[in-house]
Amino acid sequence: MKTRLIFAFLCLSMATFAQKSEKMTQFVIHTPMGDMKGVLYNDTPLHRDNFIKLVNEGWYNDSPWHRVIKSFMIQGGGNKDGRIDPGYTVPAEFSSAHLHKKGALAAARIGDQANPQRRSSGCQFYIVQGQKLTAGQVSMYEGQMGITLTEDQKKAYTELGGTPHLDGAYTVFGEITEGLDVIDKIAAVKTLPGDKPVTPIAMSIEILK
Repeated sequence: MKTRLIFAFLCLSMATFAQKSEKMTQFVIHTPMGDMKGVLYNDTPLHRDNFIKLVNEGWYNDSPWHRVIKSFMIQGGGNKDGRIDPGYTVPAEFSSAHLHKKGALAAARIGDQANPQRRSSGCQFYIVQGQKLTAGQVSMYEGQMGITLTEDQKKAYTELGGTPHLDGAYTVFGEITEGLDVIDKIAAVKTLPGDKPVTPIAMSIEILK
């Protein structure tokens, strides 16, 4: 019996290790202001696989950043031919492990009243710029949300910044790991009413093998 328990424990440990060491899909977003490299999370598989599908189909080739709000986020996802949606939505995949820290890649969606299940747009996404929080603001956020952040999560909000009020409401399915300065450059451009850049900024995305 003891031998069986030890064997079961070893199998569980090996499975846990394999899951943690599972390789994440990498991608790069090309823009006139520089490249942003990132990864897609494995624990949001519906969003990951949909994003990969759209990229491989060329949906994002010459796609515009159509909504830019400094100190908040940059949003894109429409097709270059003017389509803003592929005609379907993706079920929400919320995880307390994934915050709206600077560089977070998240799915846009329509509001709760028309979308109580908080399903994501089939193609629209945003990348967080946000602002740095003080330790006091982080503590206040924990109290308001009734949660306890890990030390790494607290550090992300105080050193990188983010938009914590979006946590748990929009699916975060990846993050930018290189090129955070490109977010700042895009977020700083002049915009028209409706937060559309005065000078169009296009992107293209590729999945890295």
